[in-house]
Amino acid sequence: MTILRRVAASPCLHVILLLLTAHCSLPTVLAQTPEPSDTIKIDADLVNLNVSVFSRNAGQASPPLRQTDFAVYEDGVRQDISFFASAESPFDLVLLLDLSASTADKIGLIKKSAVRFVDAARPNDRIAIVTFTAEVQVIATLTSDRLALKKNIERMEKPRGGTNFWDAMRFVLEHLLGQSRAEHRRSAVVVMTDGVDNALVEIFGVGSRTTFEELMEIVRRSDSIILPIYLDTEKEANPHINPTGAYATALRQLAMLAEESGNQVYRARKVKDLEGVYEQVIRDLSTVYSIGYRPTNTARNGSWRNVSVQLAGHSDLAVKTRRGYYAVGSRQ
Repeated sequence: MTILRRVAASPCLHVILLLLTAHCSLPTVLAQTPEPSDTIKIDADLVNLNVSVFSRNAGQASPPLRQTDFAVYEDGVRQDISFFASAESPFDLVLLLDLSASTADKIGLIKKSAVRFVDAARPNDRIAIVTFTAEVQVIATLTSDRLALKKNIERMEKPRGGTNFWDAMRFVLEHLLGQSRAEHRRSAVVVMTDGVDNALVEIFGVGSRTTFEELMEIVRRSDSIILPIYLDTEKEANPHINPTGAYATALRQLAMLAEESGNQVYRARKVKDLEGVYEQVIRDLSTVYSIGYRPTNTARNGSWRNVSVQLAGHSDLAVKTRRGYYAVGSRQ
């Protein structure tokens, strides 16, 4: 297992931490059987969108869709779709677990629910497991070896410390999912947390060095889907240390992170509820389509471009995707 401290400190430290992660995780990686890479080939000039499709009728699954069902608009101008991958395409999934004081006494239930998450994922999905308190701990790097994942989950230990949520999310997006970007695989971060970072004004402790505004910019520039699972720990918290207002702020911030990548916040009232929520998350990921287009506006001037996706002839379905992108460089 790999323990990383202060993951958002400086550019040099980022490099050191990345090398440390690779070195310390080497025994786990070597123990895993080499696997074929299921990739989505994406041209360097495409804007890539992960589009979630939901049925407006509760309990009713959405039907399989084709490229011709979708219409993409950038700043109100319709774009020609150049790339389309169906919902069956695999994901790289990072399960990011908040093991700070509010959940530390429930490590057994958290392990059990993490195993259920592994079982619920599709066979071609690769999974990584990461935990955080004031430190980030890489339990398992990306793999489709379910047995190795479960063994690593079982070795998870009861942690101590505060909550550096924003640093942990930044580490996952900037470093752990680098392999996914290089292989053009779809990626998602499923994070279980109450969202209360010690950096919040009302909370005691130092907290993340990454600000929430910085994290939002990182999410905005990322192709990864963020799926927060809000674990309600407010009733168990000391109101003098974690005031009620901090939980309201944290929940609002989780909703902002989810919305930025076109998703919603899932809720678990108790740790034991996580198993069912994880299964719902996997079901929802099974209705995500990947769409790419070459913008008719070819300027790369750093401006923000608004993006929207519509479905033709499917009034019973709703779609969600990222709100837009910055037109910088040759790939978004």
